[in-house]
Amino acid sequence: MTVGGHTFTFDHPVGLEKLFDHPAVRDAYADDEYIPYWADLWPAAQMLAEVVLREPWEHRTRPGQKLEALEIGCGLGVSGLAALARGLTVTFSDVDEAAVQLAASNARLNGFQDFETAAIDLRTTPDRQFPVILAADVCYEVRLTEAVAAFVVSGLEPGGLALITDTDRLSARPLRGLLERAGMSITVSPMKAGLGGHQHKGHLYRVTHGPP
Repeated sequence: MTVGGHTFTFDHPVGLEKLFDHPAVRDAYADDEYIPYWADLWPAAQMLAEVVLREPWEHRTRPGQKLEALEIGCGLGVSGLAALARGLTVTFSDVDEAAVQLAASNARLNGFQDFETAAIDLRTTPDRQFPVILAADVCYEVRLTEAVAAFVVSGLEPGGLALITDTDRLSARPLRGLLERAGMSITVSPMKAGLGGHQHKGHLYRVTHGPP
């Protein structure tokens, strides 16, 4: 996968449908309607990687320190890899430990070592704050959109930046209002990504904890 002049290599499962043959996946679906969407490469992930690669991170980096980013719902770790390529330290997180481990494996596959992993359920309150939060296509259900908004409000440092992309899902549309009502500043910009021979449209939600 080549994005913004960078080429990344990914390992990924043979297909989402194959994962449903695993008893643990079936049990998770029965308990919470959980579907392992992390196994696929999604257009919104490519959109977010492009944004991360062109972002002027040097304006947010303190002298002598590396800027730290949390990728939520990391899946294959696409935007986290883009952040690593730009010199940020990254924590890959997902509710599914298999996704976290695969994202870590992909980071090592591309020659990166400066990262951490965490199993995080977006529906919980984060135990710490980050200066940067990255998320691609995590608002595919309304209940998750509400959870993402609450997580960003709690998990983003004052003055911090969250970058969230989606592919025009109806379920994502409440995100802007939820964040604004919580006091966050947000701008929404159109995005496009070419993946699998198709052009996909979407949006970038640029969220700051404080004045824009």
